Amino acid sequence: MNGAIFFSSKYGSTGEYARWISEATGLPVFNIKDAPDPSKYDFLILGSPIIYYKLSIHKWVKKHLKNIDNKPIIFFSVSGAPAGEKLDGWIANSIPKYFIIHMNHVALQGRQIPEQLTLYDRMMLKIAGMFNKDPKASKEESQGFDFMDKSTIQPIVEMAKEFILIETSA
Repeated sequence: MNGAIFFSSKYGSTGEYARWISEATGLPVFNIKDAPDPSKYDFLILGSPIIYYKLSIHKWVKKHLKNIDNKPIIFFSVSGAPAGEKLDGWIANSIPKYFIIHMNHVALQGRQIPEQLTLYDRMMLKIAGMFNKDPKASKEESQGFDFMDKSTIQPIVEMAKEFILIETSA
């Protein structure tokens, strides 16, 4: 099968993961800002950070939904939050439920370096940190974190290689 990686990124973590996946699979990688039509691919790997409790790729997904909702989708989200109910809720509030049901989701943790954030984002994270009841998460929101780990792409790479093999064995 012919596949491609499409991603959205604000501060670079999602783009870095997308490039690592591309290197491991040989698939082309595109930032959604200047991406080709996704309908020409048999399967897609979509990547998005979570910005203010929403996937930044949500508008692109909705715009292309009729061309991608029948394709196999491997989706990776990037945030400070680990996989779990909170992350699932943010995704559910971003894209249609029927799309979520048929995609394979892998949660990856990213990087937040306060000095690289816009003033607005820094201030919003400081405020969020003050109200967060989880002391560890509160500290990470206000002081930053770096959870980037190349080895965490392995489940995505394995799924992509299964789709690629479908074409070569047919």
